[in-house]
Amino acid sequence: MTEPKDYKIAAVDRALALLEALADRPDQGVTSLAKSLGMTKSLVFRLLHTLEERGFVSRDPERAEFSLGYRIGVLGERLGKDGALLYAARPVMDMLRDQTSENVNLVVREGLKTYVLATRAGRHSIRLFAQAGRNGPLHAGGGSLLLLAYADPSVIDAALSQPLEAFTPYTITDRAKLRQALERIRANGYNIVLNDLDEGAFSVAAPITGADGTIIASISVAGAVARFDEERRESHLKAALDAAAEISERLSIHGPGENGLVKSRA
Repeated sequence: MTEPKDYKIAAVDRALALLEALADRPDQGVTSLAKSLGMTKSLVFRLLHTLEERGFVSRDPERAEFSLGYRIGVLGERLGKDGALLYAARPVMDMLRDQTSENVNLVVREGLKTYVLATRAGRHSIRLFAQAGRNGPLHAGGGSLLLLAYADPSVIDAALSQPLEAFTPYTITDRAKLRQALERIRANGYNIVLNDLDEGAFSVAAPITGADGTIIASISVAGAVARFDEERRESHLKAALDAAAEISERLSIHGPGENGLVKSRA
């Protein structure tokens, strides 16, 4: 078999590792960076000098310590939170759709509504509520309820104080029962619903965490209840949780493969 080609540029990889180290712990000197990254002080100095000239690193001349520079903020502002999430999620959503053959939805919260950031159509024909660019309720739907469960208590109170529309006969509109459902979601770390937003449909949703460890989005697998047997329940749940963990790792400070800690907020 042909050996896979390695297209990685070592110098770029080291420079990015250095930036991630400064993001993790600012105000470091050449010696501490060299030790933590396993590089020579000479190499670290040259990398820092290059990054400083481009504005990606700033140096405190009195203490000879380095932190992230203004250019990092410029790039982050141009990309934006939703843009970063989309970049991280796209290939994972494709993989999840191919793995399950079902619809895949990426949902964020906007105030007291949800916003469908992206979708992937499944291999089966079924019309679902979720469409990219569409706003939805917080009190119904796999991803929506999950995001509500992990929202601040003030958001939960505000959402439940609104009129709660019944989209199907199975939509929970009783506020006490909704609070119980939210507690159950937080305890489980995921959400599975049947028929509550689209009659005849299921949704299996998992939480995505941002770089600061808070839950910023949900990814869900959705399809027809008729196909949702016990075996698929378990396999879809595992696939959704794995996909959420992969996206969360891509969004973490450490990045993929750096063993960054992904935390959730209860």
